[in-house]
Amino acid sequence: MSKKKVFPLRISPEMLDALQQWANDEFRSINGQIEYLLREALLKTKRIKSNGSQSTEHSNNQ
Repeated sequence: MSKKKVFPLRISPEMLDALQQWANDEFRSINGQIEYLLREALLKTKRIKSNGSQSTEHSNNQ
């Protein structure tokens, strides 16, 4: 299993409440919900491959 990094996030109370409710609806922790949403967005924009590794096309641009 890959090691996960800790990352502080500043977020408005309204957005946090909405994310918490969404996470509850899907039986996830809020951290799990945020990670899920970020992963889906990265897959949709082809910034990562479905196995979780970064695509080389976007890695080379950084």
